[in-house]
Amino acid sequence: MNEETTHFGYREVKTSEKAGLVGNVFRQVAEQYDVMNDLMSLGTHRVMKRVAVELVRAKEGQTVLDIAGGTGDLTALLKERVGPTGQVILLDINAEMVRVGRDRLLDQGHADTRFVIADAEKLPIQPGSVDGITMAFGLRNVTDKPAALAAMRQALKPGARLVVLEFSKVTSRAAQPAYAFFQSLWPKIGRWVTGDGSPYQYLVESIDMHPDQETLADMMRDAGLTHVGFNNLMGGAAAIHFGEAPLIQAEPAPESLSDLDPDRQ
Repeated sequence: MNEETTHFGYREVKTSEKAGLVGNVFRQVAEQYDVMNDLMSLGTHRVMKRVAVELVRAKEGQTVLDIAGGTGDLTALLKERVGPTGQVILLDINAEMVRVGRDRLLDQGHADTRFVIADAEKLPIQPGSVDGITMAFGLRNVTDKPAALAAMRQALKPGARLVVLEFSKVTSRAAQPAYAFFQSLWPKIGRWVTGDGSPYQYLVESIDMHPDQETLADMMRDAGLTHVGFNNLMGGAAAIHFGEAPLIQAEPAPESLSDLDPDRQ
């Protein structure tokens, strides 16, 4: 029987291989990830993340899960919202990205941040236990997006909100050629900054293969989220999607927890 396949950028690969391939990409770019985000978004990703924090509606004392939290810049913004009595959980599948984020957050005084290495498709989080979830520039790298969205919905408390920030599809046909040219520069910039442009070629391709705004909104509804919507940013070059857990939901058994212990790294 033939094994199922999926896309890794423009390449078709075995489904079981994609997570490892994506992991290799982010291990290569971890140290320069935020620099490249600044260059690829012309610095606007920082503003976008502040918008995402507003939309998740986190309050003091609450618990928020930051999936694909990586280098921790969104986690730090969430910590400002939940305060010393709240908790932010930075979760990422890539240990190298978590290491960079952990070191940065500890330097910023956020020692009470919880760091978890886990797959977004199999969240080791008690169902119905978090007051909000954010995921910035990570969903397009997930192998099984419907499974990840369903896992996020299950982790939310009833009525709590999921906010997904992701590169998306430019809505203006007139602007599409210019944006495509700008994207074509990313691998060249990546080679200049890091010495290797191949990870950034994958990032360009992963954006192109990512579902458009309406398709992703439908996927969120199919995952059981309600009040789903999205806001286009930069003419659709990025979009913020949001949805809420229904007020009544099933509670499947939780998975085992895998924490990253800062003292052991």
